Amino acid sequence: MEAIVYEEFGGPGVLHLARLDAPRPGPGQVRVAVRAAGVNPLDHKIRSGAMEPVFPTALPATPGAEFSGVVEEAGEGVTAFAPGDEVLGWSATGSYAAEALAEESSLAPKPPDLSWAQAAALPVATDTASRVLDELALAEGETLLLHGASGGVGSVAVQLAVARGATVIGTASPANHDFLRVLGAVPVAYGSGLVERVRELAPQGVDAVFDVSGRGALPESIELRGGTTDRIVTIADGDAAELGVAFSSGGGGPSAGRLAENARLAASGELRVEVSRSFPLADARSAHEASEAGHVRGKMVLLP
Repeated sequence: MEAIVYEEFGGPGVLHLARLDAPRPGPGQVRVAVRAAGVNPLDHKIRSGAMEPVFPTALPATPGAEFSGVVEEAGEGVTAFAPGDEVLGWSATGSYAAEALAEESSLAPKPPDLSWAQAAALPVATDTASRVLDELALAEGETLLLHGASGGVGSVAVQLAVARGATVIGTASPANHDFLRVLGAVPVAYGSGLVERVRELAPQGVDAVFDVSGRGALPESIELRGGTTDRIVTIADGDAAELGVAFSSGGGGPSAGRLAENARLAASGELRVEVSRSFPLADARSAHEASEAGHVRGKMVLLP
C-alpha cells in the first residue's frame, strides 16, 4: 500500500510517499481502507520533533491520527464492525496511508449524510474540544478566551461552548473574523495589544482560557486571568510546563460514543464542520506547509 513516511524529524521536506506492507489486524482491531485523513497542527509539531517530550515518536513513522473509511478486515474478537462498514475514528498506525489499523473501541459508524472529508475532520477536533471544555468546567454565563478559534479544534470548541451558554472571545486573523461571528464567537485579532483588546470586550475579565494555537499567547492569558494559571489549558504550547499551565494531551483516550454523537450532529447540520482544503495523499508535504503557515479555516484533509 502507499503511505506517507518520515525517517527523521525536520521540516515538511522529510515527508515522502512510500510503499509499505498492508497492516494486518490483531485481536480487537480492524483494517480500514482510508477514504480521507484529517490534517492537524499537532501532526507537523510531532514531525518536527518539537513535541518529543509530550508525544515520543518511534521512527520511521507515518503521520496522522484521524480518518474515515471502509472496514476491510476485522480481527479476532471484533463484534461491532464487519467488512463493508463505513466508519470514522482514530488510527493506531498513522492515517496518512491507503490502509490503517484501528482499535474497535476507537471507531464510530459514519452517518450516510456525512461526506468522507467531513467525517475525517471530526474525531480529533470534536473529542479535543469536548474534553478541554470539560476540563475547564466551562459553564453557562461564563466568558471563554479561545486562541486559534477559526481552526479545526477551535471552530468546534466555539460551537460547543456557545451551546453551553458561554460567551466566546476568539483570537484569529482578521480574514477569519466573519467566519467566527457566524459560529457565535466575538472575534479579536491576536498579536501585540491582545490584553487591551480583550479587556475592552470583557471588562469583567475572562473565566477560562483554551489555547489551541500554541503561538505564545500563554503569558497574556495568565495576565488576563489576573495572574493565575487556574482554568487555563493548552493543547499546543510546549512552554506550558515552564509557565505552570496545564497541557491537555488526552491521556484517557478518545471516546467513540462521543464521536458517534458528534457525527450525528454534524450529519444533521447541528454542528458545522468546515473543510477548507483537500490534498492528494502524495502531496502531504504541501498540506503540512499550509498547516504550519497558519490562518487555516476549519480543517484540511488528505485523500488517498
